[in-house]
Amino acid sequence: MDKFGVANSQKFDVYASRLMPREEFFTSGHRSCQGCGEALAVRWVCKAIGKDAVIAHATGCMEIVSSGFPQTAWKHPWIHVAFENTSAVAAGIETAYRILHRKGKLAHLPKVVAMGGDGGTSDIGLQSLSGAMERGHNFTYVCWDNEAYMNTGIQRSSSTPYGAMTTTSPPGRLSIGQHTWKKNMVAIAVAHGIPYVATANPSYPFDLYFKVKKALETPGPAYIHVLSVCPTGWRSATDLTVRLGRLAVESAVFPLYEVVNGRYRLTIEIPKIRPLKDYLKPQGRFRHLREPEVNFIQQQVLERYDLLLKKCEAPYPEFPSLAPLEEGE
Repeated sequence: MDKFGVANSQKFDVYASRLMPREEFFTSGHRSCQGCGEALAVRWVCKAIGKDAVIAHATGCMEIVSSGFPQTAWKHPWIHVAFENTSAVAAGIETAYRILHRKGKLAHLPKVVAMGGDGGTSDIGLQSLSGAMERGHNFTYVCWDNEAYMNTGIQRSSSTPYGAMTTTSPPGRLSIGQHTWKKNMVAIAVAHGIPYVATANPSYPFDLYFKVKKALETPGPAYIHVLSVCPTGWRSATDLTVRLGRLAVESAVFPLYEVVNGRYRLTIEIPKIRPLKDYLKPQGRFRHLREPEVNFIQQQVLERYDLLLKKCEAPYPEFPSLAPLEEGE
C-alpha cells in the first residue's frame, strides 16, 4: 500500500499502458464508425510494428476510412491493393528487399506486413495468401475479422458466424440467418506449416501487442487473426465494443491462443466459461435466435473449445510459474 492507501497492484493496473510506446503510427482523424473495434486494433498493431516497415492493405473498411485522397491516417509506407492480391503484393515487396539486401544495396531488411478484412482474407484473398505462406515469404499477415463485408452493406462472408443476420443472410420462417459455420482461417494457416499463427483481440491489448512483436521477429510467414467488433454490422451499442470483445473470449466463442511451430498454447485462460447468451444478447444480429438455437450453438462452441484445449500444451511453457500447481503445493 502507498501513503494514499492504494494497493501496488491497483497502481500497476492504472499505469500499465505506460509500458507501451507512446508514438502513434495510425493517427486520429480517420473516418471510422463510432466504437469501431477494427480501428482500435489497427492502432495497437501499428504500435507493435514500430518504425521501418511497409504495409500492403486490401480494400476494406480500414482502407475506406483512413486513406481518402489527399489525406491518410498511416505513418508507415502504405500501399492500397485490391481485395485479392494483398499477399502477392507483400510477397513481391519482401522478395525485392531480399534481393537488394543480397546485392549489398540495402543495409537491413524492413518489416513487411499485409493486412485485410475477413472478406479480403478468408474469401477473395485466400488464394494469394495461401501461395505466399506456402512459398515461405518472410512477412506477417494480419486479418481484421469483423465477420462480414461491413463497408459495402453488411453482406455475409465465410467468416460470418452461424445464425447471424446480415443483408444477404436474413432470418425468416425458413432461415436461421447465416446457415454455415465460421471458416476456421487459423486452422488453414496452421495447415500450411508456417512458424507462427495466433488469434488476438484489441480488448486484450497487451496480448495483441506482444503477439504482433513475436510474429514480426519470427523468420518466415506469420498469421494473426484479430476479432474486430463492428457496432454497425453487429447492431451493438458503440460503448460496448471492448466489453463485447472480452465476452467473445470469456464465452469461448473466440479463444486467444498461438501456434508456434505447430505447438498450441492458450495465451488467455478462461477460469469459468460464461454462458453464450451473455455474448449474443447485446448484438442485434442475433436477436431472432430462439432458445433451442442458442443452446445448439452453445453446445458447438463448448465442443470446439474442448478440442482446442486438447491441442494445447500446459499454458506458457516458457513461464513455469504460471503452470498449474501440483497436488499438495
